[in-house]
Amino acid sequence: MTFTTSYPARAMVRDKRVMSLRRGRARVSAVMKLDVNTLFMVTIYVEAILGLLLLFAWAQNMAIRAVCWWGFAHMIRAASIVLFGLYGSAPDLITIDLANAMLFTAFAATWTGARVFDGRPVESVYLVTGAVLWLLICRLPVLSNAVDLRALVASGIITAYTWLTAYEFWRGRSEQLVSRWPAIIMLFAHGALFLLRTPLVKLLPWTQRNADIFASVWLTVLSFEALLFTISIAFILLAMAKERTELRHRTAAMVDPLTGIANRRAFLADAATLAKRHKGSPKPSSMLLIDLDNFKSINDTFGHALGDRVLEIFTATAREALRPSDLFGRLGGEEFAALLYETGNAESMAIAERVRASFAAATSDVDGDAVSATVSIGVAHCDGAVLEVPELLAQADRALYFAKERGRNRVEVASLDLLRAAAARKLTVVAKSAA
Repeated sequence: MTFTTSYPARAMVRDKRVMSLRRGRARVSAVMKLDVNTLFMVTIYVEAILGLLLLFAWAQNMAIRAVCWWGFAHMIRAASIVLFGLYGSAPDLITIDLANAMLFTAFAATWTGARVFDGRPVESVYLVTGAVLWLLICRLPVLSNAVDLRALVASGIITAYTWLTAYEFWRGRSEQLVSRWPAIIMLFAHGALFLLRTPLVKLLPWTQRNADIFASVWLTVLSFEALLFTISIAFILLAMAKERTELRHRTAAMVDPLTGIANRRAFLADAATLAKRHKGSPKPSSMLLIDLDNFKSINDTFGHALGDRVLEIFTATAREALRPSDLFGRLGGEEFAALLYETGNAESMAIAERVRASFAAATSDVDGDAVSATVSIGVAHCDGAVLEVPELLAQADRALYFAKERGRNRVEVASLDLLRAAAARKLTVVAKSAA
């Protein structure tokens, strides 16, 4: 059986489809507008909560002032979004001009926090440059009705501050903070997206009929991205502050506070790491054990302040005499050690002599006092396949003992004869104590 439909019937079906499509579009538009409004309110609460969270973290450790700047940046951004929400019920001077000026100041505060985080000064002029520039532009008659151009200027100001923040973090990349790189990447990407907002709106293939629907979709995507960025960057910045605190605590536990070189714990840890590398590729190595001669008498005669100064002078002169690849640390008091990797016996002796001579010359006059401090150095050499750091230190200690015994201000090498003499002396002491 053949079924035919008349033209009026087909027209009625077509009209129903058109009406159904229009109702569907209207529902989509309403949903998308609801999503934008919801995201708008959520963003205000999230900005405020994150700002309070950062300020609370700063109150617990006020030494990291950058966290305070970042906390206030979120609070200012929350206030600006509240003003944006008053659009239509308050003058444009408040909901557009002032709201944008506060928004730019919030991004400028984030940039300032990045500068403070890496020890750079606050640039008060540039902190308000974006807001002042925006308020001046808004007063220009040429741009008063150019909405697209004003939007592009606003996006450009935000992008500039965001990229400057990423640049500040990149400048401080020498500090080993893992969370620094996600912050740089996110800030750069967010700034690029902000800059492309207005051009992307123009490039999308919209028609006049569906512009409102797609504009709502685009606005929802941008609002959602901004919300995710706000949450992510706040926690990343907080992680950076926490990571730096932990790094400084680790550094304080591994660095001698007076001389700034490795302490005993750090030196032995680095030496153990070098010993593991030595197993895979054995190289001749030497241990220098250094002790300042008559250091107690220096403290008693000239005072502890000058004694500390002598230690600092020794550290500086030893660093100049040693190579960058050599391990150098303070074992405690006036005792220091240096582990020279890939160094033969003759070369290690030359380095030890250089340390001894340069220190004696540097302390002939210390702040107007003729201190004339000297050092004794014991050297132990290793040519074997296994680098035993404790054993090498013990041998260097025996050589240091002989340097002290033979008049100080000299370098002695742990040779077989020295080891035999040390063993004989030990047996003599044991025999005398037994008698």
